Amino acid sequence: MTTPEGRRVVIIGGGASGLMAAGVAAGRGAAVTVLERNREVGRKLHISGKGRCNITNDTDIPGLLKQIPGNPHFLRPAFHRFMPREVMAFFASRGVPVKTERGGRVFPESDDADDIVRALSRFCHAAGARLRTGVTARHLLVAEGRVVGVEADAGRYDADAVILAAGGASYPGTGSKGDGYRMAAEVGHTVVPIRPSLVPIETVEMWPRAAQGLSLRNVRLTARSPEGTVRYTDLGEMLFTHYGVSGPLALSASRHVGALPGSTLVMDLKPGLDDEALDARVRRDFAEQSRKQFSNALGDLLPKTLIPIIISLSGIPGDLPVHQITRAQRRALTHLLKHLTVTVKRARSFAEAITTAGGVSTREIDARTMQSKRIRGLYFTGEVIDVDGYTGGYNLQIAWSTGHLAGEHV
Repeated sequence: MTTPEGRRVVIIGGGASGLMAAGVAAGRGAAVTVLERNREVGRKLHISGKGRCNITNDTDIPGLLKQIPGNPHFLRPAFHRFMPREVMAFFASRGVPVKTERGGRVFPESDDADDIVRALSRFCHAAGARLRTGVTARHLLVAEGRVVGVEADAGRYDADAVILAAGGASYPGTGSKGDGYRMAAEVGHTVVPIRPSLVPIETVEMWPRAAQGLSLRNVRLTARSPEGTVRYTDLGEMLFTHYGVSGPLALSASRHVGALPGSTLVMDLKPGLDDEALDARVRRDFAEQSRKQFSNALGDLLPKTLIPIIISLSGIPGDLPVHQITRAQRRALTHLLKHLTVTVKRARSFAEAITTAGGVSTREIDARTMQSKRIRGLYFTGEVIDVDGYTGGYNLQIAWSTGHLAGEHV
């Protein structure tokens, strides 16, 4: 596909998807202007992955779709056009070698998100895209069913096409204030109600505070709705905090139950053992420490911080000699280890959310081009669309793929 020479393209947002779209479109001959409200582009990228920037996940199309709870199949054409391996090659060819870590997570070898931002900036400049920072887009300008420009605080920008890459509402301190949703709605697009996703969860129970800072690995977390329906389950890592739970498993679970107070999060601390095998393990430990008190006999089974919590929740006196623990008490203990449960009070705010669920309805966007089905010449990319993934690099892959596709077709 060729792009008419000098076609005027305005991109609202200088984040991951906007910069990718800008470089691709400019490289195909378009006259591209990026409007970024911050004084620098890639503000959210700077802090992603705790400053390391988990750029993608080294997986295939089915692997990607499995990790996208929000409208995965809409993204299939975009993923096919620009896959994780191509993302990795893109950055490696621009001076940012990458590495793959546990779970397929891909990071720059430098562990420095700034390298990703610099590579994208160089990509845009080399292609001829103009990056206008400190400029806030206010409204889309539409005439006779076609976008004709953007009204910004710095004046009007005429355009033959506009890419709305304004991001979501998460981490508002980075400039993601949800303006993209408002602008899309103003020109007649349906915006699915937004909510924070991949966000820590506050619990009704207070005991997680006593375990604050404890990270659990290789646990299974199952999230159930207040009615008891399983909404999410996976094996991985999670973290206790002063308000409840966080870490990859809890963040992913928040996508499904964060807005459902009264939901439960059930932790299986020993997912590799079924009930009978775990009971046998406990009996073996107790036999080896039969003269010890219960509170001193759990060191081989649990992290130190968690022991007093489990003792309290089990109802077994901590000073009870192990050899006096009854079969019923032991069974209650093993059940607790397989079903350690907290109740969802609420999700934390957008200020702590990694991404946003909801956004411009995918029914109103052509998945093959990212162009609006309502307004000719208007395109959408990244978090402003009603798509979202779990942790592990999937949300940035969405940004790269949708940005690349829009940049090709704009």
